[in-house]
Amino acid sequence: MPLVAETRYQSPFYQFNGHLQTIVPSLWRSVPEVAYQRERLELPDGDFLNLDWSRLPAHRPTNALAIVSHGLEGDASRPYVRGMVHALNRAGFDALAWNYRSCGGEMNRLLRSYHLGDTEDLDRVLRHALATGRYPRAYLLGFSAGGNVTLKYLGEDAARVPAEVQRAAVFSVPTDLKASSEHIGRPQNQMYMRRFLKSLRQKIRDKAALLPGQVDVEGLENLRNFPQFDDKYTAPMHGFDSAETYYQYASSGRYLSGIRVPTLLVNAQNDPFLPASCYPRELAAASPYVFLETPPDGGHVGFAESSGEYYSERRAVEFLTAEIAA
Repeated sequence: MPLVAETRYQSPFYQFNGHLQTIVPSLWRSVPEVAYQRERLELPDGDFLNLDWSRLPAHRPTNALAIVSHGLEGDASRPYVRGMVHALNRAGFDALAWNYRSCGGEMNRLLRSYHLGDTEDLDRVLRHALATGRYPRAYLLGFSAGGNVTLKYLGEDAARVPAEVQRAAVFSVPTDLKASSEHIGRPQNQMYMRRFLKSLRQKIRDKAALLPGQVDVEGLENLRNFPQFDDKYTAPMHGFDSAETYYQYASSGRYLSGIRVPTLLVNAQNDPFLPASCYPRELAAASPYVFLETPPDGGHVGFAESSGEYYSERRAVEFLTAEIAA
């Protein structure tokens, strides 16, 4: 019954609510430099992905790889990704932080971009890395949107997941996309919504410039929330007839019972992005594979500690390397 009843996380005293625990690490965190090596992965449909590798030096060889998936409108350079990569390297893992289509500083080639239910690209990245023959052990990590993709990938078809994948750890995951999209649209969350929409609108403009006549930008500035944006752009660009259909297909919550790899899901109870349906306690209680931890504090992709360390990194390494996951 993998419900983690006790959590050891305690937030810094000055980060006394979920908003501060979300914002302070995002804007003011200082992260040790990570020396990424970028690789361009060409895709069968004519598009590409940019992969950022952080490999251990030759005198510290490893046969373990951790793949990190970032959040919505993020990339491998974000502090929470670089912090996790640094922690994984220190723990003896090579790390691969991949950038979704249109992320990582470069617009992709096709009309389509990325969405929160697209597991094909994660599968391609994983298999590309395993094809090097260097990694008999692989681990998956994800934050927010990347956590949703990771959970869906593990649960939608367990037989497809390569045997090398040993465990996974994800944080701040909107497992119910419809409810989450409505929750983040509340008045108290408008600062986050405006920031996401600013980035998403700019990508639509860039896409329209790249592919003249293929993208309708009329009314773009009038979109005020995720359901409106996803209904006009995300859904039709990726083959869905509506945002509703897209949310139903992409929400990882409906796939959790299919997971067959020990997987840690950490969602803070004061996460401003997550409604009650994103804490699947009953499912975790019945599953031998899904370990749900719900600390009272942490915010969204926060989890800073007074020591300067980050609980998400410490907890991920602990879970991935433990003899018995708990």
